[in-house]
Order: sequence, then C-alpha cells, then structure tokens
Amino acid sequence: MSSALGAAVVGTGFGVLTHVRALQAADIDVRVLVGRDADKTAERAAMFGIPHATTDRSDAFGRDDVDIVSVATPPHAHAEVVLDAVTAGKHVLCEKPFARDLAEARGMLRAAEEARVVHLLGTEFRFAPGQALLARTVRSGAVGDPRFMLSVLQLPTLADPAAEMPAWWDDAAEGGGWLGAQGTHVIDQVRTTIGEITRVSGSLETLSPRPMTADDTYTVQFETANGATGLLHSSAAAGGELVVATKVTGTAGSAWTQGDEVWLDDGSGPGQVPPADDLPAVAPVPPPSELLHTAYDMWHSTGMDLAPYTRLYTVMRERILGREVGEDPTAGTFADGVANQAVVDAIRASDTTGARVEVTR
Repeated sequence: MSSALGAAVVGTGFGVLTHVRALQAADIDVRVLVGRDADKTAERAAMFGIPHATTDRSDAFGRDDVDIVSVATPPHAHAEVVLDAVTAGKHVLCEKPFARDLAEARGMLRAAEEARVVHLLGTEFRFAPGQALLARTVRSGAVGDPRFMLSVLQLPTLADPAAEMPAWWDDAAEGGGWLGAQGTHVIDQVRTTIGEITRVSGSLETLSPRPMTADDTYTVQFETANGATGLLHSSAAAGGELVVATKVTGTAGSAWTQGDEVWLDDGSGPGQVPPADDLPAVAPVPPPSELLHTAYDMWHSTGMDLAPYTRLYTVMRERILGREVGEDPTAGTFADGVANQAVVDAIRASDTTGARVEVTR
C-alpha cells in the first residue's frame, strides 16, 4: 500500500462534481479518473489535477498506487465495477442506489467480505448535521419511544418536459428513478433513526410528461421492528414550490429538522436542540460552473453533499490505515446497501401487487 492513499474514481459526472473533490478534501490523492469518453475524461482529469485519465478500468485497478476505488457510475454498472475492484484487492466506496435488485446487492457484499476490503456505501447524508443530530436526539430518548416518522420532499424539476437527464435515469431497467436516487437516502435515514423497516405498502408514479419507464414519485407507508410506523413521500415532478419536512413523533414528544437545525417539543414548547460540536454546519462549496449543464447536474450545483462526503471519505481513510474512528454517525457499508435494497425491492413488489409486503433480506 502506498504511504499516501490513492484513489481511482469511476465516473465523470457526479464522480467529479462531488467524489473527486471530497477525496481530495479528505487528503486522499485522486490518481486516476475512469470514464467512457476519452476526451471528456482527459479534460475533467486535467481540471482537477488528476495525473491519469483512462477508459480502461482494468488499467486503473491494476495500479499499485491505487488503494481505493470510488464507483460513481450509473446504477446498472455498479455490480460489474465493484466486483472488478474487489477482485483487484481495492477498497471500495459505491454510490447509491447500490444495486438493481437484492440478489445483485448480496453478491457485491459477499465479494467484498471475501476479499476483506473496506467497503462503504454512498449514504453521505448520515454525516449531514441536521440528519445526524436528529438521529442522535431520537436515540437519546428525548422523544420517548418512536411511534411515527414523516418524510416529505417535493421538487418541481421534472415537471418541465425539457429537463435534461442522463438516459439511464429515465430507464427503470438501468436502475433509474426517484425511489432509487432519493428514496434510498430516506430509507437509510429511517433505519438509522428509528429502526429497521419490516413491512411496507408503497406506490410508485410517474408524474412527469417526459417519456420514461422509471418512477419520479413514491409514497410509502412502513412499519419497523420496534412497532413504529411512518409515511415517506417524495416527488421530483411536483410543480410549484419546494416542500420539505422530516419529523419523528414518540411517546414523550416530537423532533424535527429545519435545515441543519433540529427542534424538539417535549410538551414544554418547541426549542432548538443545541448544535453538536462534532457536527458542524459547513457552508456548501459549489462545483465549477463549467461542469453544470443539465437538470441532473443542477441537483448537485450547490455542493451541499461535499462536506458530508468529505467526512465519509475521512472515515474510509482512517479505517484503511487501521485507526479508530467514531461510530456516531456510523458510515454505511455494503451491508447497509443490502438492507436498503431489501426495502426498495419490497416497495416495488407492493406497487406491483397492491399488497402490503414483508421486507426480506
């Protein structure tokens, strides 16, 4: 292993908008950028001072100075790239949606465990101060036993038929759609805040006038192992103003997020939960404007995921180097990818059958 950790990033879209910048901020050298278009890959590698650009991932994964592979490809390519990386003995961070189905997710987890590499999942918002502090507040018992969780997010982006998205995003067969793109973050938040989801009743819709086979809207009722219930709703095609809310109600009160702030009402009136010193609110740093061309790019234009991803890559660096890392927030692994995918598959089955479905890992 190199004295300074080196990484190969696979993907020239979100891979450079966020992953390259976060790796560099976490003091990990990005030594190779892998893409499908040779000219685009070389141009973007030069922009970020990455010394090697290639369309051949076997060349990248065979390098002795590459310790980490960051997989930021479209979802349908995740399994192939991950399996190649772990076969080469590289530590891997894979974007979400982790897989196209549960069998694919299980295969990646099994391969990574057999290779004994560090494997992390791109659930970076576990490290966002609002989400992390809400989870910490709920787990502290401040709301009593959790009984109900609400998560709502509506965006107008895809209400515009001219909104430009990658071809894979519109295609259900290639892992596209809003449930995978955004819903997996929320599923992960439920699991880390109030407990494992055991049963779901879900519906998937396509509200956009665009020709697409993937969903852009989901509504899910769920139950957890400890008897809590909840409602998850989100749409990327709901015209009008942004709507966002996350709230947990328990036997002794309610807690909710307002941006990076967390508020609590235990019966004595609402008040802000004091910010945690280890969960600083960091101003977002937008990516270079010349990289922002499509509606999909604009979802990442604020740079709001840069700081959480930097924290995630810092954890990865420390684990690879054998150093102790904090466990609150805990970085997601491929095991979480399997758990999240099990919920996604159950939601899709519920949408198809119209029945409530048990979650099976």
